[in-house]
Amino acid sequence: MSDGLNLVTLFGNLGAEPELKTSAAGPVLKMRLATDYSWRNKESNEREKRTEWHSLTMFGPRAEALAKHLHKGSRVMVTGHLRTSSYEKEGQTHHRTEVIVDELCFGSGRSPANGAFTPAPREAPLAAAGIPF
Repeated sequence: MSDGLNLVTLFGNLGAEPELKTSAAGPVLKMRLATDYSWRNKESNEREKRTEWHSLTMFGPRAEALAKHLHKGSRVMVTGHLRTSSYEKEGQTHHRTEVIVDELCFGSGRSPANGAFTPAPREAPLAAAGIPF
């Protein structure tokens, strides 16, 4: 087996209201993130853009606390890892790849290079809200 690295960093805007659910293991926050990729068309010399949609999942008390602060349109930067699962539907196997979020930063600017991303609160704000970290 290969020793590899499963690491994802994305920054973009939430395309829908985050969905907080509770499972037997605790809080689960599901989000949809839109990121853009742009390039210059060699033939027309015009800028083109493609939007990619990513499924994000975050677990635990921190996910529950962040659900109160995240909304459709929120600009965020996330780091995490990919997880692929499969399921059967009408006799066909479907695969789904999602990003399991380990870290989330709030964004206020147009790009993380501008230093416009702020890490989401950790221990102190969560403890103040009565949520153990």
